[in-house]
Amino acid sequence: MKTVAIIQSNYIPWKGYFDIIHDADLFIFHDCVQYTKQDWRTRNKIKMRDGVHWLSVPVRAAKDARICDVTLAADDWTGKHLRTLHHSLGKTPHWRALEPFLAEIYGRAWTSLSELNQTVVGRIAREWLGIETELVDSRPYNAVGAKTERVLDLLVKAGATRYVSGPAARDYLDPAQFVAAGIELVYKDYAGYPEYPQPHPPFDHFVTILDLLACVGRDAPKYIWGWRST
Repeated sequence: MKTVAIIQSNYIPWKGYFDIIHDADLFIFHDCVQYTKQDWRTRNKIKMRDGVHWLSVPVRAAKDARICDVTLAADDWTGKHLRTLHHSLGKTPHWRALEPFLAEIYGRAWTSLSELNQTVVGRIAREWLGIETELVDSRPYNAVGAKTERVLDLLVKAGATRYVSGPAARDYLDPAQFVAAGIELVYKDYAGYPEYPQPHPPFDHFVTILDLLACVGRDAPKYIWGWRST
């Protein structure tokens, strides 16, 4: 059994993104598809005293550009994001442990959106969550087709026997084609995540993973997948 997940790279994504990564033997960043504006590729949510705010990465993208071709605007967005995260999470129990990691990330001059997202996701998965899933980019697979056909082409080339998908893909995936290809299709269930001591109530599950890491530190896996075994 080889379980594969395929998702476009996201900016400092929420905990559910890492839950899917943890479920897979191989995780493919599907960045050789069209970039969409004002989406999870370039932004995510944080909590402030006055409510939920967006952290957005400024980009330059030609019309019909693929995610992997999008470049980052050359301004002080990294410093602004680090300062905003400090304002949001600076009083959490594990901010001091997280801050050097973030200072390193935001101290780098990024030029590629894909490189930024894939690097940060990979480092959080490895260094903070202990995930051992293999992480790869989709481009070497030279996927063809659209929607279900494209996903299946990637899966077949990756040698998958099981595909774990986000629930939103129900709108376009054709289960019959997976049956025909001999690949089991499973939709991820995000229900049941336990709450943790989060600043600035009311509680919100759908914020960046950095919120969870700052609040509970190395115990974060217990709040993503560990709770299911207790």
